[in-house]
Amino acid sequence: MNKNSEINTNNKNTFLTDYCLHLADNSLILAQRNSAWCGHGPILEQDIAITNISLDILGQARNFYQYTAEILNSSKNNSSAAVTEVTEDSLAFLRDNREFKNCLLVEQENGDWGKTILRQFLFSNYQYLLYLQLQNSADEKLAAIATKAIKEVTYHLKWSSEWVIRLGDGTEESHQRITQSIHELWPFTEEIFINAKYENELTEDKIAVDVSVLKDAWYKKTAAIFAEATLTIPENVFAQKGGKHGAHTEKLGYILAEMQFMQRAYPGCIW
Repeated sequence: MNKNSEINTNNKNTFLTDYCLHLADNSLILAQRNSAWCGHGPILEQDIAITNISLDILGQARNFYQYTAEILNSSKNNSSAAVTEVTEDSLAFLRDNREFKNCLLVEQENGDWGKTILRQFLFSNYQYLLYLQLQNSADEKLAAIATKAIKEVTYHLKWSSEWVIRLGDGTEESHQRITQSIHELWPFTEEIFINAKYENELTEDKIAVDVSVLKDAWYKKTAAIFAEATLTIPENVFAQKGGKHGAHTEKLGYILAEMQFMQRAYPGCIW
């Protein structure tokens, strides 16, 4: 392999690991947020539902982290330097907040049940469209992960849609609360449709999905559910962004402090 080919391969691997980390981090942070409802749901059935959704999303995160670790370990094994094996655990528990590439939407606080439901709906709507396209990725492993995950996300979207309608078209209080949640979360929705550099680079090779083309379908589905729920989509909202490149709100730091405590306090611990 000549020097230029080696550089191109290294660049491609960097873009691919960044993309996989972005997908994994989205799922991990959302799963961590949702898991806080375990034992605290409004009724037993929905407590179990949100917990199972958290486990589904965590499973997706694990698949992306495992693939990332495989790529990174393969690259290190091809070098002459001493290597430390990367694992799904080290990627989840030993990176600092600036190294996380999740969208800002998923790190927002749970708030009340309505805010959690709305965040899940907004993200599941996006994730469904993303995985639908990612099934056709030129990268066979990404395609396989997406094919498995789309079955789970289809349920997540249906479940959260029904709850948005139930709360929006419910009592005066439930309508007011989810309306407030819309105003709190909507500024974080635009970012998910802005391609990061690693997404743009991999889109050219038909590995990643061009997320900008998903926006119209996402907006149409969101508008339809909101209309049924007697809710209104905000207009002229300033878009918050930066998460895909590691610029997060202070909320992520609190999530990681809790989530990573055991591994950092007792390095190498296993269950």
